[in-house]
Amino acid sequence: MTDDKGWHLYILRCREGQLYTGITLDLERRFEEHQSNGPKCAKYLRGKQPLTMIYHHAFADKSLALKAEMKVKKLTAEQKKLLACGHLVINEIT
Repeated sequence: MTDDKGWHLYILRCREGQLYTGITLDLERRFEEHQSNGPKCAKYLRGKQPLTMIYHHAFADKSLALKAEMKVKKLTAEQKKLLACGHLVINEIT
C-alpha cells in the first residue's frame, strides 16, 4: 500500500457501500486487521468484509492526522467519495 513513515488517514468502503474513516501508523497492518474480522477489527466493521481502501493520506504527526480525521468524519458520504477520487483535496478541509 505505502512505505511512508508517519501517520495515515484512510477511508474504507464496506461490502454494502458504507464508509469507515480511521488513522494508523501502519496502514497495511491496520487494513489486514480490519479485513480479517478478528479481535483487532473495529467493531463497526465486523461482518462488513470484504473491504476496499478508497483513500489514504500521510501526515507528519499524530496531531495533524487526528485533526484531519475529525474533519473527514464530519463530511457526508458524497464528500468522502469526492475526496477519494481527487475532486476534493484534503488541504481544503483541514
